[in-house]
Order: sequence, then structure tokens, then C-alpha cells
Amino acid sequence: MRHSTTFILLVLLAVAAADCETEKQKVVIITELGDIHVTLDPVNAPVTTANFLRYVDAGLFDSACFYRVVRPDNQPKDSVRIAVIQGGRYEEEETGGFPPVAHETTEQTGIRHLDGVISMARWTPGTATSEFFICVGDQPDLDFGGKRNPDGQGFAAFGKVTKGMDVVMKIHGIEAPAQYLEKPVMIYRITRK
Repeated sequence: MRHSTTFILLVLLAVAAADCETEKQKVVIITELGDIHVTLDPVNAPVTTANFLRYVDAGLFDSACFYRVVRPDNQPKDSVRIAVIQGGRYEEEETGGFPPVAHETTEQTGIRHLDGVISMARWTPGTATSEFFICVGDQPDLDFGGKRNPDGQGFAAFGKVTKGMDVVMKIHGIEAPAQYLEKPVMIYRITRK
């Protein structure tokens, strides 16, 4: 009896260890200004993480870019101001990608838009495809119930930068009077780590 109990315990520990591994999906965003390491959260944001990884695995972020920088000084008409850098396939977003995914709110996932959090850009809930952004500082108005979008649904956060915030800050510091960079910052590729 003791041997079978030990065996069952070992099996349960092995399963628990395997589950821990699936919780941590890491990617590296390789840009012309340096690398940004991101840990994704497939446990709490499974739909959004799977969507991002299918673009990564298909190589659809190869030759993508960071093209938008949003800071308090370049949003004069916005009553709710935020600070992010936005990247993705940009002008190729509408071609050769995947269909949009269901919207996972921060209320569902528990992942708040804090400094370094990565999230999906969208127009209306359920329209996110390949465009994403990284928060610079805490951005509670991007969470569910936040005031940035009139629909109050916020954006779908799904991971966090673990290394390379200096690169994010370099990009965020580039002049962008109308939010869009005159010369986008090249993303050579995004790879799993």
C-alpha cells in the first residue's frame, strides 16, 4: 500500500510540475533597438495568449514594427491620457493574418494594465488580431471599467515584460507629435524563448 501511495504522489507531483511549465510562455521581441523579454500568461488569459503565439509561430511578426508612441504630451484631444508603445503588423494587419479573437477583459483574467504589461489593441471588443501594446507606467484606465474606451470593456492584457524595459523606454522617448512614428522601430522577429 505504501508503494502505491508513493507512486501516486510522484505522478501528482509530475503533473503539477508539467502544469507549472505551461503557465510560463516566454517570448523575445527582437527589435533594432534591443530585445524585450516577455512572459505570457496562458493560464489566466488563454485566448489572448494563444492568439499572440499563433502569430509568433507562423512568423507573422517577422519584419513587424513599433509604430505608435502615446504619451501625455501627444494626446491633446483625449480627456483620458495614457502612456504606451504600440506594435504589430501595422499596415499588413488586414492581410494574411488570423480572424479576431474573443475579448478577455481584465475582470476575467485578473491581469491589470501595470507598468510593463503587454496587451492587445482593438477597436471594439472582439476585434483584436495582431496589434499589441506595452504599458509605460500603470494604466488603470485601460482595465475593465476604465475610462479610455466608452464601452468600458478595457483591453486584453496577457503578459508582462521581464527584461528590456530600457528598450521600451527608448522607443517611448522617440518624438511622435501625432502619436505615429515617422520612422517605425523595426521588430525583426518575435520568438519563443
